[in-house]
Amino acid sequence: MRVVYALWLRNLKAFVRNKPALIFNLIFPFFFIFVFGEIFRNDFIENPMSYMLAGIIAATVFDSSFRVSSSTIDDMTSGFMKEVLVSPVSRLTVAAGQFISSATIATVQGVIIFGVGFFIGFRITSPFTIILALLAMVFIGLVLAGFGLLIATMTKNTQTFQAVSIAITMPMTFMSGAYIPLSMLPNALRWVGYFNPLTYVVSLFRTITLEKLDVPVAELIAEDLAFEIGRITIGPAQALMILTIVGIAFISLSALAFARVDFSRMNRSKDDYLEI
Repeated sequence: MRVVYALWLRNLKAFVRNKPALIFNLIFPFFFIFVFGEIFRNDFIENPMSYMLAGIIAATVFDSSFRVSSSTIDDMTSGFMKEVLVSPVSRLTVAAGQFISSATIATVQGVIIFGVGFFIGFRITSPFTIILALLAMVFIGLVLAGFGLLIATMTKNTQTFQAVSIAITMPMTFMSGAYIPLSMLPNALRWVGYFNPLTYVVSLFRTITLEKLDVPVAELIAEDLAFEIGRITIGPAQALMILTIVGIAFISLSALAFARVDFSRMNRSKDDYLEI
């Protein structure tokens, strides 16, 4: 536990010290509110601002937990990981430290946007909803941190990771309903969205923050908070089950990949991070 805490604290300090990135990550989500806000003003959505902001928070937690994993590459190429592994610590323990720190940083950014949202129209009537929203952000961060660490471990290169992360996160975000309702997408893209884990992250988080966990499924489907795929209906409970399975798969695969990395063959070149 001491190693997990040390890695968690180290990554958290690095996040706090990187103020330009922190400010940009907080400003950028609100840009989408003004760009796509009018799309969500229709007869089916009671509170467009809360609806939109909930999707942005979910997407931000996803993006943050994914990108924070790039610090793993820095640790690999700088030799820090080799120094850590000299001590009698298992790689799974080190991976756990990376998971938890990524989830924590992603949750912190989500909480900040969540708090700022109350000044621009975000509304919640029950304190219990705030607790559920916080738990949901932690859960989302953990589920998707495994995805980010898996990609980071496979790429082993900062520039490659940045290119791959953009190629992955942008399509996943725009085909999740976070910025554009899934029902407004072409039929082919809508079906792609059904296989996108972020779709169920967004729908579950919106259902929680809009306080609609107990409303009829038909109403949830009308607001893109639940989905009817053929004869299958995916509501909040089914979304939670899907995300749990996806999270276990991502964490298991990333931990396995991390355990097999040969850190002795990784060095930092003058201009880039390269695997020798």
